Amino acid sequence: MKISRLLVALLAALALVAGACGDDDDAGVASSGDETTDTAVDETATETETEGDADAEDGPAIRIGAQDFGESAILAEVYGQVLEANGYEVEQVSVGGFRDVLLAAFDNGEVNFSPEYAASMLEFLNGGAGEATGDAAETVELLQAQLDSIGLVALEPAPAIDTNAFVVTQETSDEQGLSALSDLPADGGDLTLGAPQDCETNPFCLPGLERVYGVDLSGDFVPLESGLVADALAAGEVQVGVLFSTSGRIADEGWVLLEDDMGMLAADNVTPVLSQDLIDAYGQELQDLVDEISAAMDTDTLTELNKRFDIDREDADDIAADFIEQAGLGAEG
Repeated sequence: MKISRLLVALLAALALVAGACGDDDDAGVASSGDETTDTAVDETATETETEGDADAEDGPAIRIGAQDFGESAILAEVYGQVLEANGYEVEQVSVGGFRDVLLAAFDNGEVNFSPEYAASMLEFLNGGAGEATGDAAETVELLQAQLDSIGLVALEPAPAIDTNAFVVTQETSDEQGLSALSDLPADGGDLTLGAPQDCETNPFCLPGLERVYGVDLSGDFVPLESGLVADALAAGEVQVGVLFSTSGRIADEGWVLLEDDMGMLAADNVTPVLSQDLIDAYGQELQDLVDEISAAMDTDTLTELNKRFDIDREDADDIAADFIEQAGLGAEG
């Protein structure tokens, strides 16, 4: 009996020693099992997530709407990449179509940010009232008065200006004696105009030609996708093409840009438009960053970026990344 009791005591002591060693070496795995392991994993995941989002801005995703032409895609990438580098969640949304489609996307919440053009958007919203001027600040102020009623905000315009450009080949210029819009025949003559479909209602296209110059080209108007106008002009399918003034193909092809000698075109500076909800969520910090991006974009730079897209066939996101690096934009602080 004494031997039995001695063996029991000895075994109990060994069990206690073994238990203590297990706690030290296994960090609770032996006694707590999966529960302790799960807790440790959850804490690690939370810590990693917090560290990864340390610079993230707390608010809604910025959904940038790009229309269906290269310049819009490039600008959307420029703003988006800089914003993302500064901690904002960014989504790129291709809305396609024209300004009415973009505004519908704002209205239903599909987008809350878009690089726009001051004069064109103003005249779209005011029904072509002719309020836009050559003064960017004045035009944006008038634009804001229109945007107030639909919950949108226009920030500072960029120095970059992109207006409609009425372009002819050098051959057509020589044959028809065309160097300015006032040289166009009042009845259109034998000239066919190729332009995006919204030219019929755009105050800086067919309506503007008739209003300011007394020129009616509507009888020989061919609506085209914006990316196909230059090709149609080069092929001789149209004699006058409406391109963007920042198109790299104008200089590359040696085409003649008809002078707007009677001032039909106004201040179509690149102007970011945001939802009021986005402004309320992020405040002045977001506005200052967007204004900084805009200030870095001038007309010559935008023309060069478009050339890389239209002629060199580079991707918009790569073009934007190169510009951001060269302009010294990106993450602050």
